[in-house]
Amino acid sequence: MSSASQAATSPAGDRHAEYRALMRKWWFGAAGGGPTMILSYPWLIPGLRDVFPRGSEALWWLWVAMGVASLAVIVYSGNQFFTGAWEALKHRSANMHTLIAIGTGTAWIYSTVALLFPQLFPSEAMTDVYYDVTVVVTALVVLGMAMEVKARGRTSEAIEKLIGLQPKTARIVRDGAELEVAVDQVVVGDIVVVRPGSKVPVDGVVVAGASAVDESMITGESMPVAKGAGDEVIGATMNTTGSFRFRATKVGADTALATIVRMVGDAQASKVPIQRIVDVVSGYFTPAVVIASILGFVIWYDFGPAPAFTYATIVAVTTLIIACPCALGMATPMSLTTGVGLAASHGILIRSGDALQAAKKIDTIVLDKTGTITVGKPAITDVVPAEGFEPDTVLALAAAAERDSEHPLAAAILEAADERGVTRIAVTRFEAVPGHGIRAWLGSKRILVGNRIFLEAGGAKAEALQGEAVRLADEGKTPVFVALDDRAAGVLAIADPVKADSEAAIAALRRLGLQVVMITGDNHRTADAIARRVGVDRVLAEVLPQDKAHEVRKLQLEGRTVAMVGDGINDAPALAQSDVGFAIGTGTAVAIEASDVTLISGSLRGVVSAIAISRATMRNVYQNLFGAFVYNGLGLPIALGVLYPFIGLLLSPILAALAMSFSSVTVISNANRLKRFRLSEVPA
Repeated sequence: MSSASQAATSPAGDRHAEYRALMRKWWFGAAGGGPTMILSYPWLIPGLRDVFPRGSEALWWLWVAMGVASLAVIVYSGNQFFTGAWEALKHRSANMHTLIAIGTGTAWIYSTVALLFPQLFPSEAMTDVYYDVTVVVTALVVLGMAMEVKARGRTSEAIEKLIGLQPKTARIVRDGAELEVAVDQVVVGDIVVVRPGSKVPVDGVVVAGASAVDESMITGESMPVAKGAGDEVIGATMNTTGSFRFRATKVGADTALATIVRMVGDAQASKVPIQRIVDVVSGYFTPAVVIASILGFVIWYDFGPAPAFTYATIVAVTTLIIACPCALGMATPMSLTTGVGLAASHGILIRSGDALQAAKKIDTIVLDKTGTITVGKPAITDVVPAEGFEPDTVLALAAAAERDSEHPLAAAILEAADERGVTRIAVTRFEAVPGHGIRAWLGSKRILVGNRIFLEAGGAKAEALQGEAVRLADEGKTPVFVALDDRAAGVLAIADPVKADSEAAIAALRRLGLQVVMITGDNHRTADAIARRVGVDRVLAEVLPQDKAHEVRKLQLEGRTVAMVGDGINDAPALAQSDVGFAIGTGTAVAIEASDVTLISGSLRGVVSAIAISRATMRNVYQNLFGAFVYNGLGLPIALGVLYPFIGLLLSPILAALAMSFSSVTVISNANRLKRFRLSEVPA
């Protein structure tokens, strides 16, 4: 089994086993609870009142049988409450198990003492038993726990479905022959064969062939992505029509899929700051409830109506049961795990609960230009020929001169020539002038490629193209002049193209109420041109890589909650400095490790989605916490009997258990509403 599968199936298997165990306990408790409820008050049921009249020996033996049956339910179905309470006591703390254990244990002990030693009680009315309370409350709480476990399991359905899509085998080439091996036997460096309609088994780089790969299960992008030599492929994605071979670069626990599963699991297991506050409150709340229960018993015993002891016991037990903070304890984790799973299904990996809560508070977002707003790879954007030349001729001359150059801009020129189908021309001589340009000879003809000063120093006049060069520079592009002998042939514009969806994503970020800041090492002229095009609010230009974190800190000192989005190694300090760091998943491993959120698709649209999901998740958390606090705030006084003097209402322990279970169901249902969240609801 692969590492990714193990990471996902082990917790899933544990959850299923826990759910089945709890359901067995529920059925056992329910089997004992139904008859116990009926037989606890036989004088109220026609046909039974004559068989088990009050005060008869038959009724006594019936209650003995019920005591034994209820003890069995407590031992089997409710043992976790007592062990949990004991563990908490050893750490000098209290939790929900403490309340349930004390409540059900008190009811059982009281009933048993009343049954075996009735002479200890001042009146016969005080010798009624409450075995039904112990059995029914235990069964209902166990059912609530089972529902919680099942709901938690559902929050990772997207990840488990992804694991299910991972192929079990891979076709590799070894010693010149194709072999089919288990996916966990693939090693780094293996050449893997992917045929039409099959799945990519591990991560790697294409070495031969071409196809389109459906990466929606990893990135959330619906359109297949074209793949050719040099392109990266991700394990568990689906090949479409073509076939290709790739070299495995990441296998086992290092694959993108295994990383996703690990990060999502860590995030779902973490706690947001508000949950830590809830934990502290719960730690004080439980002892306070125990004290309130004791005070309630004393007040009812001293001032309550007859039989005072019975009423006092009911109040004490009901208070302990209804105040159980299980809904409060579930409120945050249920929403958190659902939100993290939702984000993962859209190609957004949230590292921790802290990041999820912090993302909601962001008011300023800093975007690195290169590789984040832009593609991160120079490309020819314009070809402006001089009079007497054609665009393809200008490009052919430039490509001929740059053919043997190692300059980064040379690759952009050669790639543009290939895309336009321009015929490659072989030069006879080549000479690079560092910092200025290139001279090359095409037979007796000389080609010059470089800036205007370089061309004019070589005797080629370029005044006629200067206006176009200024226009292109104002647009944030780098003008490159081309000359043939002493004539300027044209000017090329080279720029790092803006990603197709950057402008729309930045507009959506602004509609979310965020100030958008672009940070770059480029000069102000280029940076301002890009900023105007994509619509950012503020530009930080000519920032050295080591100063990016300082600029983020300056924004934080202005009182802003800052998110940083980047993809390069030089972005890592700024990502770590920011309140929330977003790493473009197509970037470097260092940037991804330094970030709080990773966007696998590499699109800025993922930032919009991540913030929207964070806000929806935290809104859901607050709704759950409000509901849980209101429930405990209203339920506790009613359980203590404050309504009894006015309307004669005194809550039964069984109704208290039902109410407590209902509050848990409400929290679970509200958390599951997050699954219906659609990114179409996010500002486009």
